[in-house]
Amino acid sequence: MSEIKQSNSKAIVALIMGVLSLLIPFIGIILGILGLIFASKSKQEIKLTGESGNGLVTAGKVCSIIGIILNVLVILIFLVFFYFAVSTDITTY
Repeated sequence: MSEIKQSNSKAIVALIMGVLSLLIPFIGIILGILGLIFASKSKQEIKLTGESGNGLVTAGKVCSIIGIILNVLVILIFLVFFYFAVSTDITTY
């Protein structure tokens, strides 16, 4: 009989943070960074304890990185949009 290994709880948190970083604008940067931190810590724990969750760690890390990139792009687009909206010279008569 094979033993079922328990998933690392930090790996699950890393995945949740990564997915939330994709879904929540602006705050997603913070969630993505937290997801990367939890992913690296859980990777170390998995090596030491032999728990399962390598796939969760990888998925959390990928989602966190994509979430950070998308949120930075959204913020840059907003900044450029507001810069051009404010700098246009609209005169009314």
